[in-house]
Amino acid sequence: MKYILLVLSALSILLSMMLFPRVHFSIGFQLHLALSIIAFIYALFWKNIPRKVHITLGLLCLIPLCFVLFLAIYGNVSNADYTEDVVIVLGAGIHGETVSRPLARRLDTALEHWRENPDTYIITTGGLGERARITEAEAMARYLIARGVPESQILQENYSTSTYENLLFAKEILDEHFPNGFTATVVTSDFHIFRAVRTARSVGIDPTRTGAETDWYMWPASYLREMLSIANFWFFPNGSSD
Repeated sequence: MKYILLVLSALSILLSMMLFPRVHFSIGFQLHLALSIIAFIYALFWKNIPRKVHITLGLLCLIPLCFVLFLAIYGNVSNADYTEDVVIVLGAGIHGETVSRPLARRLDTALEHWRENPDTYIITTGGLGERARITEAEAMARYLIARGVPESQILQENYSTSTYENLLFAKEILDEHFPNGFTATVVTSDFHIFRAVRTARSVGIDPTRTGAETDWYMWPASYLREMLSIANFWFFPNGSSD
């Protein structure tokens, strides 16, 4: 077990170093790197640590692992029926005027939904980020238009800074656009679906869900960060967690 942990933690540290130039130094990335280093040091001193400590830590690790498994399954099982009036796409950061890879995956998932039901509307969400020259919503709209979605079927929510605001402000726009009510599916990254659906319900939307695939090398940072965000959401449902 010592050598397995040593190899896995070393590979995890290497992955963090490889990703560092390409990703934002988020809390998820920091946690991934910190836990990898701690695991590596733990493996080095494996023989000096009492067996009871090994067993206790092993059992404690089962809790987050089970939670991650739940989030992954929930986020990758869509219940959208493609009859929804609108697809709500949650923002995920842009660089200048270009959507990030995670955001492109969300938009591609929304495109698949739209191609199944060309009458549906798509609402893009997200304000002006730190590394952006235009709002996330505008960059997302440009991406969709370039791939065939008519501009008339895209609505933009350009002011939000968090998941809660994404959905709250989107609902305000959709209530005006659909005065008789609407049905919706929420599109976001698979790890984020659980919290997104519950946030949507908290602002008065009861959506179906459609998860976008997350690149494997982003799993550790994404799921670690999401578990913290869910804990924050449970204690502060209308807080600033993104």
